[in-house]
Amino acid sequence: LKKNGKRVIFVNFSGSAMAMVPESENCDAILQAWYPGQAGGTAIADVLFGDYNPAGRLPVTFYKNMQQLPDYEDYSMKGRTYRFMNETPLFPFGHGLSYTRFSYGKAELNQSKVRKGEKVVLTIPVSNIGQRDGEEVVQVYISRPDDKEGPQKTLRGFQRVSIAKGKTENVCIELPYDSFEWFDTATNTIHPLAGTYKVLYGSSSNTGDLHTVNVQVQ
Repeated sequence: LKKNGKRVIFVNFSGSAMAMVPESENCDAILQAWYPGQAGGTAIADVLFGDYNPAGRLPVTFYKNMQQLPDYEDYSMKGRTYRFMNETPLFPFGHGLSYTRFSYGKAELNQSKVRKGEKVVLTIPVSNIGQRDGEEVVQVYISRPDDKEGPQKTLRGFQRVSIAKGKTENVCIELPYDSFEWFDTATNTIHPLAGTYKVLYGSSSNTGDLHTVNVQVQ
């Protein structure tokens, strides 16, 4: 079909991640429908015919193949999920497209240092630069650069926001003090650790989709 110049849309029904490398290379679009229930046909038709502008985001990482998943023999999370994966997945955690496009501006912080009982508030300007009204899911991750064995990043907040075409909305996402909980190897406990954290915000867990600001936890 593809070689004959036909536009091909692949609708995938699954309850978890699927390896779909050939489909991603030969289809003009992929719609992840999960298990939608009895109204699924109507919902899918609404999306395919443009009556609804989708804004779903992947709650799991879609790997390219089984080789990207290491043997699970020692309970190590190394190489697994967006938090520890070093390779490029097929589709990253948090990924999702729509019939419009969004652009992120520079986030402002109410404070760059946070203590117990306080919170960091990010104000993120998000612009709809496409031709249709749509919804964006703004995602916020944190990373602790000093921890070489810990996760590369971990989701700490998100907000779904509706933005009309050509408009910009300031999206506010709060990070309470407890958002900076991290594993403390000295005590084998999880609690907010003092130090410098990277706060990453954007449209998915993919590094190329994220912008960075620094926060000092005291």
